[in-house]
Amino acid sequence: MNTLMVADDHPLFREAIGAAIRAGLPNCRLLEAGSLEDALKGIAEESEELDLLLLDLGLPDAAGLAGLERLREACPALPVVVVSAERERNLILESIALGAVGYIPKSTPRRAMLEALRQVLSGQIYLPPDIMRRPPSPTLEDHASFAAPPAPEAPSPLDALTDKQLEVLARLVRGDANKVIARDLDIAETTVKTHVSAILRKLNVGSRVQAILAADQGELATRLARLSPTTPQHD
Repeated sequence: MNTLMVADDHPLFREAIGAAIRAGLPNCRLLEAGSLEDALKGIAEESEELDLLLLDLGLPDAAGLAGLERLREACPALPVVVVSAERERNLILESIALGAVGYIPKSTPRRAMLEALRQVLSGQIYLPPDIMRRPPSPTLEDHASFAAPPAPEAPSPLDALTDKQLEVLARLVRGDANKVIARDLDIAETTVKTHVSAILRKLNVGSRVQAILAADQGELATRLARLSPTTPQHD
């Protein structure tokens, strides 16, 4: 019997993926966690019994890939599969470069998701089919090369961003998809795409992954805390 843990802060998603796993993988024991801290506590309690962790990149106490990094540092032997709404190619490749054994978009149909889990439990790495059909993935050294942020020309690369772009960047750091960002900030999805393009241009980077790595997350949090809810935002 395999023991799996689902770490996601949305109870409905945990319920949905749990039902799919119980139906398709009846010999699996399923655990749940609503935060990274809960997941780490559960891992400690399970000792060597846990076989796989399904990790959402949007946990409230873990910013984007930072949660994956913490898990790899704390539990280097535990296989981790990222389950996220984000389908951005560089984010998928960066997750694998950081040690994930798979990346399953939340839009994946149930049958394909179960097959992905079977593949990972058998010791293989899973990537979405559209990624698998592309040329071979770069080496880890290549990942480090394309993910490294360029040296900022100004004292802080965040100086060039408007308040709204800072909010969008914070959601990118969390790993949120454009649709989620649009809903949370009450703007159109096309507006989110415009902001993302502007962020990449102003930070002088070519992808979301590079933007996340280029942003000083402590400074970003400080700037967001200073924003007044009554201050007009620049769309």
